[in-house]
Amino acid sequence: MVFESHSPSQTEALGARLAAALDGGRVVAMFGGLGMGKTAFVRGMAEGRGLKAEVSSPTFALVQDYGGQPPLVHFDMYRIETWDDLYSTGFFDYIDMGAILAVEWSEQIEGALPEDAVRVTFERLSDTDRRITVEGVAL
Repeated sequence: MVFESHSPSQTEALGARLAAALDGGRVVAMFGGLGMGKTAFVRGMAEGRGLKAEVSSPTFALVQDYGGQPPLVHFDMYRIETWDDLYSTGFFDYIDMGAILAVEWSEQIEGALPEDAVRVTFERLSDTDRRITVEGVAL
């Protein structure tokens, strides 16, 4: 499905809508460059799961666990270069425990993504407008 967003709040609303459609153990693999709205999308996912978390890009921490049932776990894979790097994030452990994973910079770990990953691609249309394509789940 293809959506257009004209503001961060619209991007958050789409994230909330997606989060409501997810069960535990799902990976939401996000693709798109810097400043495309991925973190706003995850902020919406947290709201859609009823979480009161302060969502920010986990650029330096690599992983943020926002809690919930199942937990929503936010990854930034920008600096991940090897399988050892990926294992060190706990990525596979969180999948095994049934968390919902929101993964920024999924381009870095394409070969490790589960076949049933929800793929969310962000494209810049203008300074404020984005085309967001969601594949792998019905909304």
